Amino acid sequence: MDRGLHFMFCVITTMLLLGESSQAGEKNDPKMLAASKSGGPGEGLPTLTVTTILEDPYVMVRSAELEGYCIDLLKALAAMLHFSYKVKVVGDGQYGAIASSGNWTGMIGEILRQEADIAVAPLTVTSAREEVVSFTTPFLQTGIGILLRKDTTSQEMAFFHFLAPFSKETWTGLLFAYLLTCFCLFLVARLSPCEWNEPKNEENHFTFLNSLWFGAGALALQGVTPRPKALSVRVIAAVWWLFTIALLAAYIANFTALLSSGSKQLPIQTFEDLVKQRKLEFGTLDGSSTFYFFKNSKNPIHRMIYEYMDKRRDQVLVKTYQEAVQRVMESNYAFIGESISQDLAAARHCNLIRAPEVIGARGFGIATTQASPWTKQLSIAVLKLRESGDLDYLRNKWWESSCLHKSRDRWGPLQPQALGGLFLTLAIGLALGVIAAVVELSNKSRHAAGHVKKSCCSIFTEEMCTRLRIKENARQSQETSGRANA
Repeated sequence: MDRGLHFMFCVITTMLLLGESSQAGEKNDPKMLAASKSGGPGEGLPTLTVTTILEDPYVMVRSAELEGYCIDLLKALAAMLHFSYKVKVVGDGQYGAIASSGNWTGMIGEILRQEADIAVAPLTVTSAREEVVSFTTPFLQTGIGILLRKDTTSQEMAFFHFLAPFSKETWTGLLFAYLLTCFCLFLVARLSPCEWNEPKNEENHFTFLNSLWFGAGALALQGVTPRPKALSVRVIAAVWWLFTIALLAAYIANFTALLSSGSKQLPIQTFEDLVKQRKLEFGTLDGSSTFYFFKNSKNPIHRMIYEYMDKRRDQVLVKTYQEAVQRVMESNYAFIGESISQDLAAARHCNLIRAPEVIGARGFGIATTQASPWTKQLSIAVLKLRESGDLDYLRNKWWESSCLHKSRDRWGPLQPQALGGLFLTLAIGLALGVIAAVVELSNKSRHAAGHVKKSCCSIFTEEMCTRLRIKENARQSQETSGRANA
């Protein structure tokens, strides 16, 4: 009797130990990891089986638990709609595509086989998937972009690379400002009696060529002759000096940022540029919606991309997103995929960058069975989260950049709007210089009118004609007309 009790006790103990070992094994298996539940079955809440896929930052394994954007989204939806859930990672590691046998793989296949109730993952809404499952309102908007490594995309500096700190419009405005300022110097130096007191006997040093040389010397921060004497000329010269100092400071700062950041214009800006080049291989995730987008597209450029990837399927197609990022970082490879995921890679790895062009606008949605009563409820809940700003909060939380020098990549040529106040100051200074020259000439005409007993206006007109050489030209024309009449 005692032996029988002892044997039964040993059997029960062994079974309990085996059960605990089995549970521990399931807990450590990534495919059986369960996220936090919103309530338990004992509370009378419906329990949903959720299928997902491991992809940073949507779903990640941390300390035998799942976390990420999709897990936080799932918790928020469960709290709003009052259901509990159990998360399982998709068995074949696929998103969902039609296999050669005609069956669906990945998360779509698990929903169709009723192995899961919903799929919460970066699952793109496509027409093919919409025919077999239902999707909620997209919780993330994205597109198709090109992920590149910076050092593989940098090109040689152009021969006139020193012109890059300013835009073409800025250089045009600078040339116009230079010519206008030199003309104003020439004009004011002729009008001002303090600069040119005796037009008939004295030589005017501020000729137009000398004025051009004076303005060019100021641009190079060099002192040149002639030196201005009159207040009006000095006003224009001082404003031009201020303009050139500020302009040179902006040029040097922008040119230094250009050289230090190495942010030269990417030779691969569009998908057409990617097709034309021969230096980089390019591919996408095998069986992903991106691959089928190019397969079904009628665009000639898109067809060329598909044909390239299809012919070299074993060389350019990757199995996981992590493999794609690693390959971009370690080889001459460009990855074509979801732009929002590429933004994350560029934020985490400072040597990566996404090309500007994004095509094929699409969204990530939650997949359910076609007859599921949860589709509409989940769509409404996603809209409420978007309206309350919770989706934006999750986006900023999981896409936070760890790249300290990311701002350097935003360098661009300095536009005229940034120097608008500087150009306005120069214009006001030129106007003040011209007005000061007219005032100086008016004062001299007023004093001369008292000595010769003529009107101030007539003296002012004679001075203007003498300084601008109008009188001599008028006399020559009168003599020519008189000879013709004779």
